[in-house]
Amino acid sequence: MTDILKLHHAAYRCRDSEETRSFYEDFLGLPLIDAFVIGTTKTGRDARVLHSFFGMDDGSAIAFFEEPGEPFDFKAQRDFDLHIALEVSAETLAEKFEQGKSNGIDTRGVSDHGGIDSIYFRDPNGYVVELAAPKAGTMGSGRPAADVLADWQESKGAS
Repeated sequence: MTDILKLHHAAYRCRDSEETRSFYEDFLGLPLIDAFVIGTTKTGRDARVLHSFFGMDDGSAIAFFEEPGEPFDFKAQRDFDLHIALEVSAETLAEKFEQGKSNGIDTRGVSDHGGIDSIYFRDPNGYVVELAAPKAGTMGSGRPAADVLADWQESKGAS
């Protein structure tokens, strides 16, 4: 067993805190639960950063840093490169799929991943947000993960 209890928050850069709030709070329904300005880093560097947090029912959060004037390579991420998956019910999945399409948000899916159905959005910062609705059964192939990984490693050597 691990000493790590649960995800507290995952943090990303954002272009504009209000634009990001609108997507995560108004569209996804995650309440803005905390925000604070960072004026000096722990290393003593002057900073001008807003750190904002959007809460989930399990107590975890997704957070963002806005740092105007500091370069950051915002780019549209590919699903396989970087995304965050948030669990929802099947009903919410269907509702958000339709709402995303009608609101003109980049919306893809529904993808059947075995144990979950997923839809995907692109947030205002270019990040991919997956909404995942668990289904009865197992995730993925249903095989032990260690066996799948071992087979993968072996197949890479053969190519």
